[in-house]
Amino acid sequence: MTSTIAKLELPAQTPESTDGKAKAMLETAKARLGFVPKMYANMVNSPGLLETYLLGYERFRNEGGFAPAEQEVVFLAISRFNGCTYCMAAHSMIGAKMSKVPADALQALRAGTPIPDARLEALSTFTRQLVDSRGSPTPAQLSAFRQAGYTDRHALEIVLAIAVKTLSNYSNHLLHTEVDPAFQDYAWSA
Repeated sequence: MTSTIAKLELPAQTPESTDGKAKAMLETAKARLGFVPKMYANMVNSPGLLETYLLGYERFRNEGGFAPAEQEVVFLAISRFNGCTYCMAAHSMIGAKMSKVPADALQALRAGTPIPDARLEALSTFTRQLVDSRGSPTPAQLSAFRQAGYTDRHALEIVLAIAVKTLSNYSNHLLHTEVDPAFQDYAWSA
């Protein structure tokens, strides 16, 4: 992220510095993850923003119809397109340690090169095409996605992921969110 991006002057929040819905969301994050991610601490300055992000993220993860590795491919393709250093680091760590993204696929996603696995490459390509076209892929692009074994429902679930990542990527840009120590080994720069 360059210094030419404006920075909002909102302080990172903690469960102790806030109350109500914001406090509850941060306490839940700390209980589930063992820490409050800096992204959440920043986003909670708008409780509706963080709540919408968390709900969409949960729906995509639990109801989107993608395997965990595929979920990371989608999130990383969007985050790389948007140049979000925070989400690239976080989803790289999640991809490597939790979602079991193949190492060569993770490396390709981070580098912006083709993924060796044809199905994951088709998923990454179509995700980028959806973001780049603002949801208006060509018939040939949609056909290639379908031919890789994905459904029209999957295309709509990618729209959900784009919405979720737009919330986090743009917030991280505006707030210049620093990468948490938990994700530091996967730091990335555009």
